[in-house]
Amino acid sequence: MQSSAQLFEERLTAPGSWWVISALIGVAGGLMLLPLGPLPMLGGLIGGGALAAVAVSSYGSARVRVVAGSLVAGDARVPVAALGEAEVLDPDEARAWRTRKADPRAYMLLRAYIPTAVRVEVTDPSDPTPYVYVSTRDPQGLAAALNAARTA
Repeated sequence: MQSSAQLFEERLTAPGSWWVISALIGVAGGLMLLPLGPLPMLGGLIGGGALAAVAVSSYGSARVRVVAGSLVAGDARVPVAALGEAEVLDPDEARAWRTRKADPRAYMLLRAYIPTAVRVEVTDPSDPTPYVYVSTRDPQGLAAALNAARTA
């Protein structure tokens, strides 16, 4: 549920195939410890699967929000007053901005398994960051929320 001060929220969750891979890592851990007996095998199964699941969950817990006059993308909080117009990037343009057009000074909340993104110029002259690149499954919604927050 979104409050009146919150215009957009999205969690960049990892794809389902990553969860399958974490389960397979648990199976591999169990198989490696099988020669030691059933209890070590069970420990390897549970421990390996749990560690892999924690890693997938941690990576997939990044949140993107437009709330209280700020863009919150992962660990970054940028006031929308310091941002320019939001540009919606289709999959081809998003790939180009992730690779050959990328500026190493830019802040990028990048998830390669999400094909679309939003790029927003940083207009604050005291900030050396040229732009913010945010992977999102709803680029039109994020751009609209950023533009609405900027004009509010």
